[in-house]
Amino acid sequence: MPLGLQIIIQVVFSFAGTIGYALCINIPRRALVSCGICGMLGWMVYWFLWRFVGAGKVASNLIAALIVGLVSYWFARTKKMPVTLFNIPALVPLVPGATAYEAVRALVSGEFVNSIRLFLMVIMVIGAIAMGYMVAQVLIDIAKSMQK
Repeated sequence: MPLGLQIIIQVVFSFAGTIGYALCINIPRRALVSCGICGMLGWMVYWFLWRFVGAGKVASNLIAALIVGLVSYWFARTKKMPVTLFNIPALVPLVPGATAYEAVRALVSGEFVNSIRLFLMVIMVIGAIAMGYMVAQVLIDIAKSMQK
């Protein structure tokens, strides 16, 4: 598949997936496009780092969550809305659901070593997402304190 088509597919589905989740949790309509953009930016950062730079899944998720945290704060400031309206839906594309499914499937199939490896990957990715978002909040707090 050509690279341009892959990029279009990644952009469209990450944007649509973020908006779909935002609709499920009743995000206000005036924040939906911003949520979609935030989720799309986070996913595209993850995808480019993982696919083209060669960064691992954990490092890619950490940097993508950092970007989501910063962009969601910016959208919250510009739209004068709570930041959680933007960051919760935007982090959804980064959640390792397929890996968690594979881990449970391996466990049920009796592949215990593979299931433990996959469960550890899920835990590390979830930790990286939390750490990336936490670093974004720390950077925002530092920037706020320097402005005073």
